[in-house]
Amino acid sequence: MPEIRKIHCRRPSEEALAWAGRLIRQEGVVVYPTETFYGLGAHPCLEEAVRRVYSIKGRAFDKPLPLIAGDMEAVLGVVERWTEEAERLATAFWPGPLTLVLPASRRLPPVLHARTGKVALRVSSSIVARELARMAGGVLVSTSANAAGMPPCRRFPDIDSDLLSRVDAALDAGDLPGLLPSTIVDASGETGSPPRLLRAGGVSREEIEKVLPLA
Repeated sequence: MPEIRKIHCRRPSEEALAWAGRLIRQEGVVVYPTETFYGLGAHPCLEEAVRRVYSIKGRAFDKPLPLIAGDMEAVLGVVERWTEEAERLATAFWPGPLTLVLPASRRLPPVLHARTGKVALRVSSSIVARELARMAGGVLVSTSANAAGMPPCRRFPDIDSDLLSRVDAALDAGDLPGLLPSTIVDASGETGSPPRLLRAGGVSREEIEKVLPLA
């Protein structure tokens, strides 16, 4: 089993975050808490680590992996283009449960975004997730820590023992809120089309449309 360290969601230990971030920079995979459920974290620019996440989850390679960024500077480092629509949505809802789909930077390995040329990312409202992303280099793979097709875990003891045995480390924050997953909006601006709602979640369509219209 991996080394597991306890961490507080609102007052996280900088030492524990630095330890986990260092492992991620060294191609490690880490279980960590977000504002909703436990996630699997890896460095999105390290292809071998990204492939490990797919393997650990049993996730099909045609399903892209989303990212969490520590701040806006990190976001701009992994997108090819930052659209006006993305700026308005980010200003309104970040940090928070809104994931934006944007043109992917060539820095990212194609396996991460299933060769779609787009990357899904958000700035999380979780202090742990944001700070871990910063410690890992700015951006972090963020997919739920469960086998593909199984429900996400809000309690650390509910994480599958086989999955846990295949990661390098874990941050245990106890029970998480288990709120709705993030809303996903395609704000890539393809062919001049307005943003499209891809998945409903923590931010409602009505809230988004107070900021700008959706397709």
